[in-house]
Amino acid sequence: MSEVVSYNREGSIGVITVNYPPVNALGHAVRSGLLAALEQGQNDAEARAILLVCEGRTFIAGADIREFGKPIQEPLLPTLVNALENSDKPLIAAIHGTALGGGLETALGCHYRVALSNAKVGLPEVKLGLLPGAGGTQRLPRLTGARKALEMITTGEFIGANDALALGILDAVEEGDDIRAVGMAYAQKVIDDKKPVRRVRDMNDKIEADKGSDVFDQFRDELKKRARGLFSPFKCVDAVEAAFNLPFEEGLKRERALFTECMESPQRAGLIHSFFGEREVSKVKGLPKDTPVRDVNTVGIIGAGTMGGGIAMNFANVGIPVTIVEVKQEALDKGLAIIRRNYENSAKKGKLTQEQVEQRMALITPSLTYDDFRDVDLVIEAVFENMAIKKEIFARLDEVCKPGAILASNTSTLDIDEIASATSRPEDVVGMHFFSPANVMKLLENVRGSKTSDEVKATVMAVSRKIGKVGVMVGNCYGFVGNRMLHKRGTEAMSLVDEGATPQQVDKVLTDLGFPMGQFAMSDLAGIDVGYRIREERRKSGEDIPASWMDKLAEQGRLGQKTQAGVYKYEEGSRKPIPDPEVEQLIEQFRKEQGITPREITDQEILERCVYVMVNEGAKILEEGIADRPLDIDIVWIYGYGFPAYRGGPMFWADQEGLDTILSAVKKYQDTVGGEQWEPAALLERLVREGKKFGDL
Repeated sequence: MSEVVSYNREGSIGVITVNYPPVNALGHAVRSGLLAALEQGQNDAEARAILLVCEGRTFIAGADIREFGKPIQEPLLPTLVNALENSDKPLIAAIHGTALGGGLETALGCHYRVALSNAKVGLPEVKLGLLPGAGGTQRLPRLTGARKALEMITTGEFIGANDALALGILDAVEEGDDIRAVGMAYAQKVIDDKKPVRRVRDMNDKIEADKGSDVFDQFRDELKKRARGLFSPFKCVDAVEAAFNLPFEEGLKRERALFTECMESPQRAGLIHSFFGEREVSKVKGLPKDTPVRDVNTVGIIGAGTMGGGIAMNFANVGIPVTIVEVKQEALDKGLAIIRRNYENSAKKGKLTQEQVEQRMALITPSLTYDDFRDVDLVIEAVFENMAIKKEIFARLDEVCKPGAILASNTSTLDIDEIASATSRPEDVVGMHFFSPANVMKLLENVRGSKTSDEVKATVMAVSRKIGKVGVMVGNCYGFVGNRMLHKRGTEAMSLVDEGATPQQVDKVLTDLGFPMGQFAMSDLAGIDVGYRIREERRKSGEDIPASWMDKLAEQGRLGQKTQAGVYKYEEGSRKPIPDPEVEQLIEQFRKEQGITPREITDQEILERCVYVMVNEGAKILEEGIADRPLDIDIVWIYGYGFPAYRGGPMFWADQEGLDTILSAVKKYQDTVGGEQWEPAALLERLVREGKKFGDL
């Protein structure tokens, strides 16, 4: 008997208990232990029903993903689930916490399922580029019908116990927190009521009801928009469809074949890299695990604009009171109205109750004076990119805020050390760069200054987790990690248009790679004025930033989506970019003024100049220690800029593309295009010379 799985009998109920902290994952020891315990229960003449229950904070939370990509030892999970289903004694799964992936498939192999009311279930394999491979695509639709099974499997989202009960996934839901007691009571009821062995594989009512419907074709059409470029969601649909077209055993074989296709897909490797990377970035190099963390129970925000309001929502969402300070009452009122509208929209979609809307709004206090920051634990400045204004603000915060308060800037490019120099406590100053829209985007780029204390670093990383962000700690330089690389891409994108490409051609190459939008559509979303202000700041500081046709757009008031005209034009109420002949004329005029004769530019050149330049800059960022690891860069780009997670981020993608190929192109553009962005990174050259990858660092 495995030490992580035990069997004992209580009265006439055989109890199989899994105890494999932290999440009872289905590693080899658990699988083999479950099979042995099941056999013991089957051979126990006095056991009239068998209960499967888990110790700790959760039911089986999924497969052990550390085994992915490695030879898996018998018994395989499908073998185990089939053995559970074949039990000739009623088998009850008692679920608390989460039953996810292989955990839910294990429960579906049982004959009855009871759960605590706060439990959640789901099949999230698609998020790792996979599909449920132990019968999940064949059993779930027999309980829920085709559409709901397709929704759950292709999104990987979890559902609560009461929803699962309504869908037929669960047989009972109970209040309380003692899952063993709930499971024992339900198992006794099964015995008392003489409930039969009831196998999901034999339930065909939902299969017959949806047979021959066009739900699968409809779903594939929906996925073409929602899951563009992804491999596994479409394989999920194929697998679920097999449940409706093939006998159960044949459906299992089809599922397994499709699972193998997903396992062999490069997308699976990229998504698993992203999955582990999201967890790994929380470990900051050189920051001891036992570093003290300050309490952050109240927050102040300067600026009630788009960013300030979005940042405030993050804290209100987790019950932390926020004070927002603005210069004028009108700006405050406008900002609060937008926050309320965002919450009301969530309520209309059923994501919040009206009571929750009011609770969150009540946590946000508007103010016109910095004096209201005297007792806050953290202040985040969110005004536009102007160093003089930011230094003025931080000098004032230094006077007002209590000792130990953390003073953070949401700057996206400016020097944290220079901002900190306006205070007498640079050790308490840090960058907290949120991404727009701040209430939605998951990345929080935390920027350490040269004097930022370890305590402050640890605190902002903890705050990131508390508000549901993926925090990445980075060093201080112009643009940090994300925008430093983005601006190199932006320079090349601009140059490509100057030389003869169209904005829509450049954007299409990037969206074909998997980005949700291209460089110019993104500029329109962020606001043309944002980039314009940054360029103006750099010009003021003495940098040689040449004039561009984008400057002309800003000067004409074409600021992007907010004015329905930027690089593209936009129809009322629509975010769809439409090419604009006026911009084409403006670009033609700019080329004439600069003496440029436009030429034909290939998509391959656009890919190389827009993406290889990012990789080269990423290598320089690693050399300089601005990012500690390649995966830090990958996570910044996946969660902050929409780099397709299935490609694993720019540095992971570069390893797949071939660093020798990239270096060769970098050297070519150094000769033909020139500029410091095409000076090959010493790290890139060393890795190619040594036959290594970024993944080897």
